[in-house]
Amino acid sequence: MADFILVAGAWLGSWAWEDVAAELRAAGHGAHPLTLSGLADKQHVATGPQTHVQDVVDEVERLGLREVVLVGHSYAGIPVGQAAERIGDRLSHVVFVDANVPVDGESFASLWWQGEAAFEAQLAEGDGFWEPLNAAEFDGQGLDSEQVARIASGATPHPGATLTDPAVLERPLGELPATYIKCLLDGDEPMEDVADLLKSERWRLVEMDTGHWPMFSQPRELARILHAGVARREVGGQR
Repeated sequence: MADFILVAGAWLGSWAWEDVAAELRAAGHGAHPLTLSGLADKQHVATGPQTHVQDVVDEVERLGLREVVLVGHSYAGIPVGQAAERIGDRLSHVVFVDANVPVDGESFASLWWQGEAAFEAQLAEGDGFWEPLNAAEFDGQGLDSEQVARIASGATPHPGATLTDPAVLERPLGELPATYIKCLLDGDEPMEDVADLLKSERWRLVEMDTGHWPMFSQPRELARILHAGVARREVGGQR
């Protein structure tokens, strides 16, 4: 069985993975939700260049894990993708859940769909933080009112320094053994940079008929996909 390091996207902490982690543990896996520095229960922790990447690497080393599956949701795909190449042979697989992926020399902000200046304006409005969404902005994402309230009540402002931090990759991301989970209510097709990576024989696409926060809207199905990916690699002898 595998050990999963579960990292949620912007505004969220380890608490976001409670339901998925319970399902993975019931299937016999190790599940280790991680809060990134500056968020949730770690709001007091300072952030700077590569802080979130190091958070992931440090957690793997702290727990002494092997056969690690790194899971990054949304923004967290950027630090998780960088950490995946830094943990060496401890890595079994990396899973991007409707996630951004790191591009060498680029940041979350520099690749923002409205342009870097527009994103930095949002950070300026939040005094250097990216403010969480309001409840109405979760419409159309397959979430009921209780799930939206759960996300909104637990969300904390995201430190801007981690969003403007350029990614550092030492080798092509397509060389990593990876699965990309596309949540179809958040768009039918993966982003262009993800589509290019999916041309690699080491990458696999899985689709979910839900929105951008499947750990809340479909936690059991998300856990099933993660578990099935481990079983598939074991049967096929893939690493």
